[in-house]
Amino acid sequence: MSNPAPQLVQKLWNYCNILRDDGLSYGDYVEQLTFLLFLKMADEQSRPPFNKPSAVPKEFTWPSLLARDGDELETHYRHVLESLGKQKGMLGVIFRKAQNKIQDPAKLRRLIVDLIDKEQWSSLSADVKGDAYEGLLQKNAEDVKGGAGQYFTPRPLIAAMVDAVQPSPGNTICDPACGTGGFLLAAHDYIARIPGLDKAQKKRLKNGTLFGIELVDSVTRLCAMNLLLHGIGPEDVGPMPSSGGAVGEGAGDAASGDAAYNLPVVTKDALAGKHGEYDIVLANPPFGKKSSVTIVNDAGEQAKESLVINRDDFWASTSNKQLNFLQHIFTILKQHGRAAVVLPDNVLFEGGAGETIRRELLKQADVHTLLRLPTGIFYAQGVKANVLFFDRKPAQEKPWTQKLWIYDLRTNKHFTLKENTLKRSDLDDFVACYNPKNRNVRKESERFKSFTYEVLTKRDKVNLDIFWLKDDALEESANLPAPEIIAQEIAGDLEAAMEQFATIAEDLKK
Repeated sequence: MSNPAPQLVQKLWNYCNILRDDGLSYGDYVEQLTFLLFLKMADEQSRPPFNKPSAVPKEFTWPSLLARDGDELETHYRHVLESLGKQKGMLGVIFRKAQNKIQDPAKLRRLIVDLIDKEQWSSLSADVKGDAYEGLLQKNAEDVKGGAGQYFTPRPLIAAMVDAVQPSPGNTICDPACGTGGFLLAAHDYIARIPGLDKAQKKRLKNGTLFGIELVDSVTRLCAMNLLLHGIGPEDVGPMPSSGGAVGEGAGDAASGDAAYNLPVVTKDALAGKHGEYDIVLANPPFGKKSSVTIVNDAGEQAKESLVINRDDFWASTSNKQLNFLQHIFTILKQHGRAAVVLPDNVLFEGGAGETIRRELLKQADVHTLLRLPTGIFYAQGVKANVLFFDRKPAQEKPWTQKLWIYDLRTNKHFTLKENTLKRSDLDDFVACYNPKNRNVRKESERFKSFTYEVLTKRDKVNLDIFWLKDDALEESANLPAPEIIAQEIAGDLEAAMEQFATIAEDLKK
């Protein structure tokens, strides 16, 4: 039997091309689908065989949209979005600050009646409707000019990271920069496949296991809908018991076991403070070296001011986003909690705060594995990144890190986003070398080497950017990669250099 998910994606995506003529971006389209899919599913679940009370007020339900046409439909739809955005619970998350971007009432009507209303979404399996939505998000990410790729980590990489960490039933799992929820979904699917889960474990997996934090409202709603379509989240999608905090507050309490009813994803600044403690953190924090805000001085001139984050639980104060996320992730891990984090190269060698943070991390955590990633796998051009695996440990005098094992998947490896994409099988050797069943039994190989704590701390600035393989391209011109790959790498290096020059220029102005 063929999988209907690709056909569903194609059907929905074909209509997007029509709406693009009206200036709608891919991101806008997926966002509007999110609103409409939620209303359609809420209506379906209020009818037989589900017969659940609808969380959506009657005047804003799916039939209220079907009953209208023309300008009246467009006006009503706008009112629906605005009103539902003020609700609590899942409603408030998905519709917060929602706006109608489809200005042509005829096209809005066609999207509602011809596309969404004709499918019984609630009767589709979670895999089908979830995979269909995930497919749309991936297509959205491929629209590089729209910038959506910043929220999208390659799924084969996510799968390999989850396979290495091996989450278990009962673990609490957090992504403090969750984007559209790729890590959370992969962790959910990994646990769901474990044989012999009992009813309580399955219930806990749906509500009380996964916690996502996202800074951008529009991305939070994409994540919330993605999780919902995969059957993740509280069964009651409407208003929930509240302790008086903002929507989603208390996710940290749930992670500690004090609250039984919380949203899987919330909009907030993760770096603003500790939001709980978790067994596992999986994350790809946003790229972009510095955090800054535009201010207007007394003369009315605009200037960029670095946002240095000062937290008592951080080892160093810096405006470097990735260094701050690395420190934050350490703070939200439970004792013996495990983390796998995608980080750019500069986190491995940058001096000042970077050196301080690396020294403290090596002492206070077991920093056991580093995966050097190839270029050409991220939608952001020219990114050179790594995955750092570490476990938080209780305080002690002796440093916890004994050996850092480094796997080099970068040297002499070339991938592109279209012709030679990264596949899960490309990471098979890494996962085998990682040996998740028993990390104490590892063997060195051509691409997998270990370095002791003493060796690491004697390196200049505790530089963890270590490589040993010869780059064939530097040895023989015949081994040079394709011209488009060379051009892409040069463009990436130039972008990184320009960013560093801009940072220096800003610092000189102070």
